[in-house]
Amino acid sequence: MLNAPRCSTPGGHTQPRGGGSEAIRANGRGAPALGRASGAARNRRSRPVAAGRAMEERGAEPGMRRFTWEEIAQRTGRGPAADERWLVIDRKVYDISRFHRRHPGGSRVISHYAGQDATDPFIAFHLDKTLVKKYMSPLLIGELAPDQPSFEPSKNKKLVEDFRELRATVEKMGLLKPNRAFFLLHLCHILVLDVAAWLTIWYFGSSTVPFLFSALLLGTVQAQAGWLQHDFGHLSVFSESKWNHWVHKFVIGHLKGAPASWWNHLHFQHHAKPNCFRKDPDVNMHPLFFALGKKLSVELGEQKKKFMPYNHQHKYFFIIGPPALVPLYFQWYIFYFAVQRKQWVDLAWMLTFYIRFFLTYLPLLGVKGILGLHLLVRFIESNWFVWVTQMNHIPMHIDYDKNVDWFSTQLQATCNVHQSLFNDWFSGHLNFQIEHHLFPTMPRHNYWKVAPLVKSLCAKHGVEYQCKPLLTAFADIVYSLKDSGELWLDAYLHK
Repeated sequence: MLNAPRCSTPGGHTQPRGGGSEAIRANGRGAPALGRASGAARNRRSRPVAAGRAMEERGAEPGMRRFTWEEIAQRTGRGPAADERWLVIDRKVYDISRFHRRHPGGSRVISHYAGQDATDPFIAFHLDKTLVKKYMSPLLIGELAPDQPSFEPSKNKKLVEDFRELRATVEKMGLLKPNRAFFLLHLCHILVLDVAAWLTIWYFGSSTVPFLFSALLLGTVQAQAGWLQHDFGHLSVFSESKWNHWVHKFVIGHLKGAPASWWNHLHFQHHAKPNCFRKDPDVNMHPLFFALGKKLSVELGEQKKKFMPYNHQHKYFFIIGPPALVPLYFQWYIFYFAVQRKQWVDLAWMLTFYIRFFLTYLPLLGVKGILGLHLLVRFIESNWFVWVTQMNHIPMHIDYDKNVDWFSTQLQATCNVHQSLFNDWFSGHLNFQIEHHLFPTMPRHNYWKVAPLVKSLCAKHGVEYQCKPLLTAFADIVYSLKDSGELWLDAYLHK
């Protein structure tokens, strides 16, 4: 429910079994203790006329069960109500206790908002919200009580309202509408580089210089195809989700040899709760490999845990960080993921990449040569990908989920890199990471247009908007790892 994959494609698989009344009955366990009232008659007897007016002002529907935020916050899938997961969208309360396993975007991403208001992420991730809400109706069990605010009292009301106004302005300006010619040209430049890599070895032979030059071209193809599949995965290219999904499978599967389902499973969790430990899979390298974030590093030290010599992590990062995607573990894991989850379409697309690669280069290089080329290309791609993706997040705030508003969640976990033609191309416009996280379905060629509006909102509310040079952003990865490693060591030895 919190992200777009296939939710906008009509089909019964998105609905829970049974109709709306059955869903309410099935999830009405302990209703007298959970709701403020059990029916319209009781509400009429217990609430004065003023409350009825408040209901009308807030769009409440007579006869629906009413809940408080305290009651909703208990339904997170953990604790005493471990079998229950509720969330709120536009003041409506939905029970996703069983649906989360059938959620087209994955069970975890929607569960990360259990017990919380999910209005802003719901709006951010879905294209056809009206259609999605149609399939959500059987999950509806009630709404917030009229005396309850529209989102948790702990959140900054004015900031939430101002961001929603900004979102409406963005839609009116047409900044969510893609220029398909932009993405077509980007795809063409990838294909041209791919062909040029093969022609280099075919014409000049397999000596050292042509071999290395071809590997560099193919590494560039992999990096740029990575940014392009990212566009389709975020539904940024077509107005209909299904076309984004199909082309996404082609780009990530045939051009890169990876499964779209794996990317969706991990990446939308990252966007839903960036830098939130145990919710963002991108920070799962803490604590097994790295101590990340000031608070988490101190906590790790106080617990006297030492899985690695974290005070040296800024040094061994170069060994296990940037080369992470070479075919030693990662490449085999994504095949396991596709098979284990029975993603046969993804697996078929992946195989077409390897079949094409081996058929085109095996006659020119032989078995040893083609394996060496593949390893070198993955090494180039891995270094490119890791430095670009980590420069925006590792130096930023990393902590447990504190359930702050959407705008603050994204700003405290992301930073930007200065705009230039090279930086835009090199990073796939992820140098505008802040804007991308706030508006994940926005086509990347519009990030620079919304950036001044985001900066203005940050200035109004005293929220830091970080933007730095590219090389500084790279260096900050290392510096932040050094700082958190020292914090861990101090806590480990002295606290």
